This record gives sequence, structure tokens and C-alpha cells, in this order.
Amino acid sequence: MNPFEEKPSKSVLDLVPNWRGLSVKPYSKLACDPFTKERIILMNGIEVEAAIFGHNFTRHCTDDALKRDLALCRRMEQMQQKRVNWMSPSDEKTIETTIGYEQLAVDLTACLAMREPDPYVKAAMDFALLEDFDHLYRYSNLLDFDGDVPAHKLTLDMVEITPGRPTIAEHRDPTDAVLRPGKGERMDIQTILGAMTLTAGEQQTMNFYMNTGNTLPEGYGRDLYQEIAMVEEEHVTQYESLLDPTLSWLEMLLLHEYQECYLYHSFFETETDRYVKKLWGEHLEMEILHLHTAAELLEKHEGKHYTDLVGTGEFPELLELKPTTEYVRAVLAEQVNLTIDRDEFVDVGSLNDEHRFFTWNNHVNGRVQDVPSHAVIREHINRFDEDYRREIEPNPIAGLQDRTSDNTQVARSKA
Repeated sequence: MNPFEEKPSKSVLDLVPNWRGLSVKPYSKLACDPFTKERIILMNGIEVEAAIFGHNFTRHCTDDALKRDLALCRRMEQMQQKRVNWMSPSDEKTIETTIGYEQLAVDLTACLAMREPDPYVKAAMDFALLEDFDHLYRYSNLLDFDGDVPAHKLTLDMVEITPGRPTIAEHRDPTDAVLRPGKGERMDIQTILGAMTLTAGEQQTMNFYMNTGNTLPEGYGRDLYQEIAMVEEEHVTQYESLLDPTLSWLEMLLLHEYQECYLYHSFFETETDRYVKKLWGEHLEMEILHLHTAAELLEKHEGKHYTDLVGTGEFPELLELKPTTEYVRAVLAEQVNLTIDRDEFVDVGSLNDEHRFFTWNNHVNGRVQDVPSHAVIREHINRFDEDYRREIEPNPIAGLQDRTSDNTQVARSKA
């Protein structure tokens, strides 16, 4: 599909929903297909990114007419965000929603990494994948404390729950979170879309933990959100640094609208829930209108054609969220001990003893027994004699197979 060749069949006002149209039916937290839930979480993050980007653009724009064009698109983006986010049901606890966020992070990152043509960008995706995979394990153990809804009843066993790169090892010097940026004219459109999608997805996760982590009772659960929220800050920094920093605001606007069209089209084609599928179709029509507007603004104000950024405009292969267990296990087996040295992914054992990774990690973690991600697992083992897992077979890393002890040395110690 080429969205530039599609013509909206309705006017702007006809596409704007009234209050009744904004009111949506929430999904069932236990019966909802995990991939439908993942698509909802992701598109909420995409629409939040669109709104934030639009506001930042406006704050750097001196043209009042252009500001008004941005205001119209942004108002519609905000309406879309409300429809998508309000599909989350009121009976879903924060920790239950969190399981969906981390399952999305695993599946989305793996699906994008498996098809990523740029080796360096793929390496960045694989690297963060193992950390989100571990977050799913830590939060699942936290959820298991209340004995109400275990994580596997929410994931429907579509993803394994087992340790990844231990969260305690993920705290690196901030200067090592900045990766090498790409250049638009040399970046495959699939690479651009993948980096933009993960930036928005991780940003939404970061924001979610920033704003909901303090709603948990005081203790290791509340502290776990604080710790993992700091890792999400690292991930957002990593992914956003891959994007081309030389693009103009209008070029970035066009890419944002193109990305939204691509994702809504992908999800319309792959959605299994008829109610949600209809909503994806309605939003796609809105985004096609926004994309045409962005293309007109780019040509009017900068004399550039959309083909300068996206070629013919034909979408790459659709993004289909699906089980990624075998891929994740393979990456875990090969890359668990990696860390970052400036903008290179290296084995932690190759670093010298005075490297800033050890300095920062040891300082931030302090006493191991105080690290929230470790304390949650230790507490689960103390209560139930073992951690909570859902594995198809033992963890591919020998040091992570013991269910009666939480390993705090993998990817953190040279030994």
C-alpha cells in the first residue's frame, strides 16, 4: 500500500468523533488476545509521541499559519490517543497492565530485530530486548505475590517468563547510552520506522512507570518500578540517538505521519478483534489525511518532496506481532554478557577493572541486597522456595537456571 496514493473519503470534520464516538469498549484483561493488547499499548505510545512532538514543533515555530495546521492535526491525534488508551479496562491493576507493557517490549523488539537490515541497529534492538525480557520476569514475580492473577494468565503463555540480562547489570554510565545516529538518505525506510517505533514505545513505558510507580504501596514493589523506570530512560536515549538528527521539523513531521499510517495499516490487516480492527481502520483514514497535509506543508515551506524521505512511499513489509520465543532464547544464549562501551556492544569481561561501567554500576547499586530487582526475586524465593517462571525448557544460560537463588553476577562481573 502507498498512503500517498490513497485519498481520504471524508472531510476533516467528518473524521472528528463526537463524545459518543470517543467512548470505546474496554477489552477483557483475561480474555483479550495478548497481541491485540500489545497493539493497543503500542498505538497509545505512538499517539502520545505524536502529541508531544507536535507541541515541541509548535514551541519552535514562528509561522502562525503553520502552528494552526499543527494544532488541527494534534487535536485529532489527541482524540485518537484517548480512544486507544481508554480501551484499557478499569479492573486491570497497574502491575497487570505492566505485564502487557513488557510483553509488548519483548515481542515488538524481537519482531523488528528479526527483519532489521542494518546490523548496528539490529544489535541495538537485540541488546535492549534482553533487558526488557528480564523486566517481564521481575514484574511477573512481583505480580505473583498476591496470588490473584499469575502473569501467564495474562500473557496466555505467548512469551517465556525467565531471567534475561539481570536488571542489576543494566545500570550503565549515562554517556554509554548514546549510540551512533543514522543519516536519512542512507537509512532504509524499515530501519527508520523500526527506530521511531521503539523510541515511542520505550518512551511510553518510561512515562507509564514515571507516573504510576508511586501508586504502589511502599516497599520492594514500589522500588522496582523506580529502578526499571531508570533503565527505560537508558533505552529511550539509546533508540532516539539512532535517529537522524539533521532532519528539519517538517521532515520529522512527515515521518511521524507516515509511521502512524504504516502501523495502523499493519494492525488493521493483522488484527483479530473485529471491534478493534474497525477502530484501526478509522484511525488509518485520519492519518492518511494528516500525511497528505504534512507532505503539502513540506513542499510549501521547504520545497521538498515526500519521495526525498520515503522513496515511492510504498510501505515495507507489514509489522505483525507474533510469538518470538525461539529468537529471544537464541539472543539470550549469545549476548547475555554484553554491555556498552561508548557506542559499541562489548562483552563485559573485555572491560578493564577501572572502566566506568563498574564504577557507575557499583555506585548506583550499593549493597546488592538493597537492589529492588534482586529484592523482589529474593522475597519470592523466601516465601515460595523458588522464583516464578514459565519456561518451555531451562534457561539457556547455566548461571540463570537456579530457581532458588537470584544471580547478580551475570553481565555484571568480569568473572
